[in-house]
Amino acid sequence: MTIREAARRVGRDVKAVHGNVRALLNAGILYRTAEGHIVFPYDAVHVDFTLTKAA
Repeated sequence: MTIREAARRVGRDVKAVHGNVRALLNAGILYRTAEGHIVFPYDAVHVDFTLTKAA
C-alpha cells in the first residue's frame, strides 16, 4: 500500500507516516523492493525499551 493509504488507515498525517517509514527503513525493520514497494516481512515485532527524560 502507499504511504498515503497507510496514513489514511491509521488516521495520521502523511508527512508523519513518511518520517516513520523512513526511520523503520533505516533501522532495517522495513525494506524497499526493486519496484519501490515498502515491505514489512514479519507477522509481528515485539519491542522492549525504556524512555527517559532528556537531560
